[in-house]
Amino acid sequence: MNLPNLLTSLRFVLIPVYIAVFIKGHMIPAFLIMVAAGVTDILDGYIARRSGQVTMVGIMLDPLADKLMLITVIVSLLISGHISWAAAAAMFLRDLGMIAGGMFFHFRGKKTVPANWMGKLTTVLFYAAIMLIFFEAPHAHSYLWAVIAFSFVTSIVYIAMFKSLNKPLAETPAGHS
Repeated sequence: MNLPNLLTSLRFVLIPVYIAVFIKGHMIPAFLIMVAAGVTDILDGYIARRSGQVTMVGIMLDPLADKLMLITVIVSLLISGHISWAAAAAMFLRDLGMIAGGMFFHFRGKKTVPANWMGKLTTVLFYAAIMLIFFEAPHAHSYLWAVIAFSFVTSIVYIAMFKSLNKPLAETPAGHS
C-alpha cells in the first residue's frame, strides 16, 4: 500500500460520506466532498507518476474509484430530480460498460489501458457539468449532454487503444528476422 493507492482508497471512503451529507440536503458540503474526491484523484496520479509508484492495483482501482463516485453522484442527482432519467441512463451505460469491460479483460490477463488525457479530461468535464447542476446554472443540462457525447467518443478511443495494446504479434516467417 503506497501513498497513491491510499489516496485512491480514500475516494472509496468518501462515497458513503457524500451519500450521508447529500441525503441530509447539504448540497454545498456534498459538492465539496465530491471535489475532495476529485483532488485525491489528481494527487494520486501525480504522486504515482512522479515517484515511480504506479502499480497494477492502482491502474485498476483508480478508475474504479472515479466511476463509483461519479455513479453515486449521478444516482443522488437523479433521485433528487436534478437530472433526467435519460441523462443518468446514458452516463450509467457508458461508465458501467467501461468498468465491466476493464474488469473482464483484466481478470483474463489482458493488458489494461491506463487513463489517458482524454479520460482525465472527460472526468474534469463531468465534474464541471455536475458543478453547474449543483449550482443550478443556466444551460447546465445542455452542457451535461455535450459531456456525455464526448464521453462516448472517449470510450471509443479507449476501445481502439485496448485492441491495439492486446493485438497478437504477427509471427515472423522462418528464416527472417
